[in-house]
Amino acid sequence: MTAPSPPPLAADLTEGLKRLKMAAMRRLAPELLVTAKTQRWNPEEFLRTLVEAEITARDASNARTRLRQAAFPVTKTLEDFDLATSSIPVATFDYLASLEWVRAAENVCLIGPAWTGKSHMLVALGIAAVEAGHRVRYFTAADLVETLYRGLADNSVGKVIDTLLCNDLVLVDELGFAPLDDTGAQLLFRFVAAAAYERRSLGIGSHWPFESWGRFLHEHTTAVSMLDRLLHHCHTVVTDGDSYRIKQVRGRGGTNIKPS
Repeated sequence: MTAPSPPPLAADLTEGLKRLKMAAMRRLAPELLVTAKTQRWNPEEFLRTLVEAEITARDASNARTRLRQAAFPVTKTLEDFDLATSSIPVATFDYLASLEWVRAAENVCLIGPAWTGKSHMLVALGIAAVEAGHRVRYFTAADLVETLYRGLADNSVGKVIDTLLCNDLVLVDELGFAPLDDTGAQLLFRFVAAAAYERRSLGIGSHWPFESWGRFLHEHTTAVSMLDRLLHHCHTVVTDGDSYRIKQVRGRGGTNIKPS
């Protein structure tokens, strides 16, 4: 037998909660009123339950908004990261997962060959940061430079950078995947320098070791200046060995797969 629906709230209470934008309270209050009467809750217990429900609902809504605004290309989590097949030390992984470096406005650079887990780690750290309440934005290096380039058209590069640095953490993947012209390199340097000045965390993924950054940054001096800002407060993680993806497949029994 279906339980009867609880009586609706009085119209003035419904309107008041609507004006205060307390959607969870408005939705749950009728049923909780019935429970409170049946179980003889005191007023404080009833009010606390309603407030906690509203806070939980808002936290979940805010997390969904932050996740959407982060613009991750895929969903990857730290729980899904196969640490056993990765070259990242357990202690390093645990520290990065703690997000202490984000709270301290420090940077992380993941350096290593393709398919060694850099992108998975970057996205997973970003998602963990979102879930912890931080504002995060993900870019490939090409997309970031293109975004900065668009600001040149109306002289709004500074405003674009300021908007990006409203985030607590900006992730820049695939740095060095394609060479940058002089303007692109200068724009990227300007962004990194601003992040250092404003004390915002950067997460960088690149297959180039630091000594080779001059190859894609056009000017050696630009590479040196950028690294000076980036590495001042930075945790460098080198990923190496066989492809992380191939190791995963081999671990599932795909022994005939070899790197190309």
